[in-house]
Amino acid sequence: MTATAIFSRFPTARDSGCPFDPPAEYAELRAQEGTASLTCPVGVEARVVSRYADVRAMLGDPNLSSHAAPSTHVVAGGLLDRPVAPGSLLNMDGPGHARLRRLLTPEFTVKRIQAMRPYIQGLVDDHLDALLARTGPVDLVADFALPIPSLVICELLGVDYADRDRFQEQTAVLIGTNSDPAALEQANLEVVGFMTQLVLTKLAAPSDDLLGRLIVRARENGQELSVEELVTLGITLLIAGHETTANMIGLSTLALLRRPDQLAALRADPGLAGTAVDEMLRYLSIVQFGVLRQATGDVTIGDETIKAGEWLVAALSAGNRDESVFPDPDRIDLTREATAHLAFGYGIHQCLGQQLARVELQEVFARLHQRIPTLRLAVPFEDVEFKNDALVYGVRSLPVTWDREDNR
Repeated sequence: MTATAIFSRFPTARDSGCPFDPPAEYAELRAQEGTASLTCPVGVEARVVSRYADVRAMLGDPNLSSHAAPSTHVVAGGLLDRPVAPGSLLNMDGPGHARLRRLLTPEFTVKRIQAMRPYIQGLVDDHLDALLARTGPVDLVADFALPIPSLVICELLGVDYADRDRFQEQTAVLIGTNSDPAALEQANLEVVGFMTQLVLTKLAAPSDDLLGRLIVRARENGQELSVEELVTLGITLLIAGHETTANMIGLSTLALLRRPDQLAALRADPGLAGTAVDEMLRYLSIVQFGVLRQATGDVTIGDETIKAGEWLVAALSAGNRDESVFPDPDRIDLTREATAHLAFGYGIHQCLGQQLARVELQEVFARLHQRIPTLRLAVPFEDVEFKNDALVYGVRSLPVTWDREDNR
């Protein structure tokens, strides 16, 4: 049965008094039977899937195509039928997607990622040393949250970290929902140009990094990757590898500063970092507008049939607040076993780098609040600016300070 919501447009606005919670309309959608057909900013109607079990069923269904960019539904003027670029993991379906995923999977095994943990630990400690050498206040986003995952993904891909400002500035434009079309085109040209130079260098002499090993592995398997495929893959990994984790570090730090009981528990037991990371991923769901799919055949969601050609949106943040799966879902509980959350998606497009993100966040959670136990906001909470217009939710800056004795 199709639900009829009392609102007709896809919800994107959060309550300013509850900036960590998804739009309040999601709770109403979960409470209704079936899916609601809502008008999206891109100009089409889409069925919004909001319950946890239904979101998983949707994302695991092979009759749903990801050919449109994951969050195009919230981009006014976005192109839903743009040709899928070779190497575009996020948009590809079927054998082409499976081929690239198989080539990349060895780079993201638990064993390989765990081998990076000492390097990540060192990065976190080095940046904390640099923070503690100052007297504060500092911007935790610019001075801590952004550089750590940027360094990690640069190390992984074989990108010169000196180029970070170049790609970070353009990335912010590319993932904005209200970016000026001319600025968007220019950012895309610059990122493609930057990655093309890098790929051509590695094709000529593959180095011992992700891109270099990928080139060698593809050649050995008789599946040589084209320059265009490698450029698109490289851009996807570069953006996804630093933008999401950086936003999680900043936003989760702020959320925990607003929940002193949970923060005190984490300070008392850094071993909570493992469950804490997944709980904060569930609670914050920073891919804030969900992911878009189109039915290529009739699809069943719950007891409802979705016809071929219809658009659907998997509302990840709504599924992650489903009380039938996560009791008292609007509360942070760092002891909660929340590994089955939807923040990394589900199915064949589930985030390939999720183990890397977990290790980075675990090291930050275990170290930041131990070494700076008096960390606190340096501005009123009301002055913190949230990324309400970005596909990946976060804070634009996070001014913090601490007591001088922490600097010892």
